[in-house]
Amino acid sequence: MRKKAVIILSGGLDSSTLSYHLASQGYDLICVSFDYGQKHIKELQSAAFIAKELNAPHHIINLSFMHQFLQQSSLVNPDLANPKQDYARENMLVTVVPNRNTMMLSLAWTIACAQNAEILAFGPHKGDNYVYADCRPDYFIAMNLSLRLGTIDSRHEDLNLCAPFLNWSKTDIIRRGAELQVPFAETWSCYDGLEEHCGVCGTCRQRKEAFIAANITDPTNYRE
Repeated sequence: MRKKAVIILSGGLDSSTLSYHLASQGYDLICVSFDYGQKHIKELQSAAFIAKELNAPHHIINLSFMHQFLQQSSLVNPDLANPKQDYARENMLVTVVPNRNTMMLSLAWTIACAQNAEILAFGPHKGDNYVYADCRPDYFIAMNLSLRLGTIDSRHEDLNLCAPFLNWSKTDIIRRGAELQVPFAETWSCYDGLEEHCGVCGTCRQRKEAFIAANITDPTNYRE
């Protein structure tokens, strides 16, 4: 019997590469995305594309009612501008969505249990650690323990939270994605939901720099 993995697929470069990475290791994937009231759905469209390319079921969980509680984040509040500076802690704090990973992981863990999966996977990398508390190694360790302690069922005693890229750089992820022929052009990083990546927000800048560092052609269309 083939192994089964539930993956939180945002449609971004990291989670898309992780999806291909797990598929290459023989996992059958169940892709889960979340609508938490973010300003645009470009990333969800990208997630749907990646899931289809991998012939994996894709579920979008509607948490849009949370929009009213998340107005301090520029990813949700249309009146807050997304930062247009380099990817640095002082610039990116306005993009924080409180408790986002915990919210998503808790629901996805339930799906993983129900689907008898071996792992629940998500794609934080070390470049996120200094900005987002829920992308750090200590969070990952504690969250895995918490989820496992909350599952008192011998059928799921081997289920674990998995974050293979936790100690990888964005450049490492791009190199791995290139090996796996991930359709980078179909992934979405930009915080703005325009037809093209803006090219100047923190995540666009990080994406550009990582492709250059990896010495791999960037297929992304940027406005600037």
